Amino acid sequence: MSEEHLLYSVEQNVGYFTINREAQRNAISSEVVTLFFKYLDEAERDPNVRVILITGAGDKAFCSGADLSGSPGGENQDGFQHYANLLKRIAGFPKPVVAKVNGYCLAGGMGFMLACDIVIASGTAKFGTPEVNVGLWPMMIGAVIFRNALRKKAMEMVLLGEKLGADRAVEMGLITRAVPPEKLDEEVNQVLQVLAPKSPIGMKIGKEAFYAMADMPFEEALDFLSRKIAEVAATEDAREGITAFIEKRKPVFTGK
Repeated sequence: MSEEHLLYSVEQNVGYFTINREAQRNAISSEVVTLFFKYLDEAERDPNVRVILITGAGDKAFCSGADLSGSPGGENQDGFQHYANLLKRIAGFPKPVVAKVNGYCLAGGMGFMLACDIVIASGTAKFGTPEVNVGLWPMMIGAVIFRNALRKKAMEMVLLGEKLGADRAVEMGLITRAVPPEKLDEEVNQVLQVLAPKSPIGMKIGKEAFYAMADMPFEEALDFLSRKIAEVAATEDAREGITAFIEKRKPVFTGK
């Protein structure tokens, strides 16, 4: 029996998602998309999971985009919508989502990456939207590209279809940070260790508020956020956090 196209495991409050198609440079199959939905549901329900990490098997590619020999869901609207729904699911996930990028991150793989909250990449990683080179266009991932990069920079990348280095990706706002390849695991683990102990309910309310207000007019955003700060301040975790600060100890958050 062949291994699943997406592996999932939980360790020390982290849910690990690994696209498991190394020989295909972790190209997206319909099974990858289906399993993402399944395991994201599991991770959301599991109180032991405080943060999730998305990566690709091996060191050649994070994800090279759709498997052109059999793109997700087939060459039809249902398949494309299934992938679009997955980007929405990742971007709206109530727990912090970190991407570890080692190798190529292209096309649909850029969508997975950009839907994450924090992206840490190897300094040798390569990024790009090569769809234009085969007569296509990065449609669904355009929604996350243009919410992360400046319009002119994004259009240059999309129109030229060229691969970009990690430093350029940082400059454009596509990724959070780039580190030497030998430091990648250490850097990612440090970030996960910082995120895991934080308040689950505070993270959930905060993430929802942050992304919801991004497309609001300024005054509407401020009014919306004033209601959200009242909501998060009323949680047990907020009271615990303030008490721990006063008592000069580490807070113990329960997600309530």
